[in-house]
Amino acid sequence: MVKPQIKKEKRKHKKVVTLRQYTFFKVKTSHTYSLPSLSFLVFTTKNTKRVSFLLYLQSPPLPHHHHISMATETNLHPSSVDPKSGFCYKTKTYQSLRPKIPLPPPSQPLSITDFTLSQLLKSPTPISNKAVLIEATTGRRVSYGEFLSQVHSLTSSLKTRFPSLSKGHVAFILSPTSLHVPVLYFSLMALGVTISPANPIGSDSEVAHQVRLCNPVVSFATSATVKKLSRLNIPLGTVLLDSPEFDSMINAKVASTHRRVEIAQSDSAAILYSSGTTGRVKGVILTHRNLIALIAGFVQLRHFGDPDPDPNEPEPVSFFTLPLFHVFGFMMAVRSVAHAETMVIVERFDFETMLRAVEKYRATYIPVSPPLVVALVKSDLAKKYDLGSLRMLACGGAPLGKEVTLKFNAKFPNTEIVQGYGLTETGGGATRTLGPEESLRYGSAGRLAENMEAKIVDPETGEALPPGQRGELWLRGPTVMKGYVGDDKATAETFASEGWLKTGDLCYFDSEGFLFIVDRLKELIKYKAYQVPPVELEHLLHSHPEIADAAVIPYPDEEAGQIPMAFVVRKPGSNVTEAQVIDFIAKQVAPYKKVRRVSFINSIPKNPSGKILRRELVALVLPSGASRL
Repeated sequence: MVKPQIKKEKRKHKKVVTLRQYTFFKVKTSHTYSLPSLSFLVFTTKNTKRVSFLLYLQSPPLPHHHHISMATETNLHPSSVDPKSGFCYKTKTYQSLRPKIPLPPPSQPLSITDFTLSQLLKSPTPISNKAVLIEATTGRRVSYGEFLSQVHSLTSSLKTRFPSLSKGHVAFILSPTSLHVPVLYFSLMALGVTISPANPIGSDSEVAHQVRLCNPVVSFATSATVKKLSRLNIPLGTVLLDSPEFDSMINAKVASTHRRVEIAQSDSAAILYSSGTTGRVKGVILTHRNLIALIAGFVQLRHFGDPDPDPNEPEPVSFFTLPLFHVFGFMMAVRSVAHAETMVIVERFDFETMLRAVEKYRATYIPVSPPLVVALVKSDLAKKYDLGSLRMLACGGAPLGKEVTLKFNAKFPNTEIVQGYGLTETGGGATRTLGPEESLRYGSAGRLAENMEAKIVDPETGEALPPGQRGELWLRGPTVMKGYVGDDKATAETFASEGWLKTGDLCYFDSEGFLFIVDRLKELIKYKAYQVPPVELEHLLHSHPEIADAAVIPYPDEEAGQIPMAFVVRKPGSNVTEAQVIDFIAKQVAPYKKVRRVSFINSIPKNPSGKILRRELVALVLPSGASRL
């Protein structure tokens, strides 16, 4: 094989690599395949029976900007915008201090699958035999060549098996992390089918509620989770990901192609589950453009502050602690493919399994939540393994304290911690720290992400506030969700006029544009990066025959961040115990939602309108106000 002829054009801050031509020799067999909007060439040489290279060819050719016409541009700061904080004194909004990221024209048909896989063209080295996925416990690998072939085969197999499956339909996915899940995501989104992955350990009632919300036409599960779907009406039924049938679908030898599916960027790509600002779980609709904007930002800022990275740096390998149904895990998986990186995955997280995998596969990057950072600091197990390959931890889900960060830095001096803030409603990242200098801003969630705007709004007066003043954080940008599926009321309550998303979080920006999270107006409990709505637990507590009233608050926990704590008013004559209350809830919810502390009280403090005064309850157990994390 002759090396590709690549034209390199230097632009300010960024190298742009444009593929011109590939030449092949000694080709034994070749086949051209087509996805609904992509085609690619797979060939084998005389020396091997395996796929030796796989080249994607856009069909029709991508417009020039897609081969990254994303030259870095610096945001222009009019005289009314403070260049240090990004605050505009005229509009009372905060502008991102990051380089502005040009995006494809909104009217251009383009799916997140097309956009992500097209980034592989820019890989400076052949990737066909490079691992995209490794299963940590078994060592099973999927190469990029195999992955792309499986995406194509599954896309075609789905159209053959389900002729009525079409753009705009929803597929519900109830599966733990596996080698098959990313293939399924990319295949369905290539067809214009909206993916809706949910937590496989959710209770039967939680799963039923999610299915009612997203109204799927087909579902995908495993032999361990399918029973939760057995009584639900899903028109095209359920496909088991751990069945021989599914294996045949992803490995089918496809001889024919199906009609190309044209997908608008405004079409829904995913429905991910969040508790929203209040109440029961909601389905967050993210469009293809939402996801494209996120990935475009990751791609453009990949070498932030380092336009000429060291070629001797090890190949990036990520260990995934987060499940792929979670917004953080989902977006990190798409990002990893766009960067042609390797993901090491596990079905169920285990701390020592992670340490063993980091050593074995030389992992360089781990997305984490604060409790995991605490565990790395405190655990003696970490000393048993060689973790020297780790370059970065990306911490999200809750603020990470200065003390923990300093202890981590002392123990792992060559590993950088970057922090970020985001919601399912923003596709994940809304703010982040970049580079070692910003990482020293302890306690901060970083600066506004590229193309993002923010306001800090006084909850009482509605006035937009300048740096240093606390208020509710509002966000606006191309990654902000379309809305909540099947819940127009919740959508209307979450959005202000002009497209501003009300986060429900009490925050402030400092004089240099760094965001600090003070408290949670929306009162959600953050348990190990999961969201636990107190209202849902309160409704269940109220259904107990011996409980007269109840309220739930977040209680600080060093390992989990926060745990649900219940205040319970017994009915007259009742002797219900803490253990009985905890067991009553545990039988009805997913494990991360369990009530873990109970205190009995004579009455629940409420305001005249009946709203629970949670801060008074917090003060009863934490008089010093130590609940702020």
